[in-house]
Amino acid sequence: MNSSRDGKSYNTNQAYAPPEYLRDGRVTPKSVIFSFGTVLLDLLSGKRIPPTQALDTIRGKNILALMDSHSEGNFSTEEATTLVDLASHCLQHEPRHRPNAKNLVAALAPLQTKSETPSYVMLGIQKHEEAPATPQHPLSPMGEACTRIDLTAIHQILVMTHYNDDEATKELSFQEWTQQMSDTLEVRKRGDFAFREEDFKTAIECYSQFIDMGTMVSPTVCARRSLCHLMCDQHDAALRNAMQAQCIYQGWPTAFYMQAVALAKLNMQSDAIDMLQEASMLEEKRQEDGNGSLEQFYF
Repeated sequence: MNSSRDGKSYNTNQAYAPPEYLRDGRVTPKSVIFSFGTVLLDLLSGKRIPPTQALDTIRGKNILALMDSHSEGNFSTEEATTLVDLASHCLQHEPRHRPNAKNLVAALAPLQTKSETPSYVMLGIQKHEEAPATPQHPLSPMGEACTRIDLTAIHQILVMTHYNDDEATKELSFQEWTQQMSDTLEVRKRGDFAFREEDFKTAIECYSQFIDMGTMVSPTVCARRSLCHLMCDQHDAALRNAMQAQCIYQGWPTAFYMQAVALAKLNMQSDAIDMLQEASMLEEKRQEDGNGSLEQFYF
């Protein structure tokens, strides 16, 4: 993910998204500091700790209990304390409470006692070995379209699949069918018509109104709005919408496919490939388990 709203470009991996990015799409130098803190804590603990749980994890354990057992003997207690404390400062919710890059370098420099070694040497692999550019198993039509970044084909697929992945498995009861619900569905219907007619700006407006009404949530609406933003060359917004679809439906391959396309458009090719592979694996698992529909959420 990146941002260039203030005339500069800042980049950080979407897997380590800071709170302000998920909230309003901002990426600043302090956002990259948050991502660094997440990576640092992962390295120290030897496990993937969600950023939202990181500070509670640090507070709830002593330093030695938090450290990866495989790193025992590589750090003194004092060094470990310094690193964990640094990660804690980087992971503060408010950007203004995080250190800047200069302070990070100043804190880390005294701890570097060994010369730098390339990661491929440390892992004992050949330098030319790289991850495959595409998944090893056959791709679905959606996967093929996303690999080619064929937005027209993706649009056709989303139109054809309609709301099959998030439609309720039962009809709404009389009690659930309120006027507000009816109004919400009418807004979505207008968005769907604009989407089919390739009027993507109008579709964005209608889908945004649908989401803001808060009566229903739909991963398909988020995926469609993501594609609309891609069609309008609004790649940051497209990525945010695809991530929002994933938050609603965590194992939905389409959400990952749309993130892959948005990342590719943002010139983050390595992340795009990783996301494409993740989407393909989720899709394969879904086919093995049987296609389950996601029921709607109502508030």
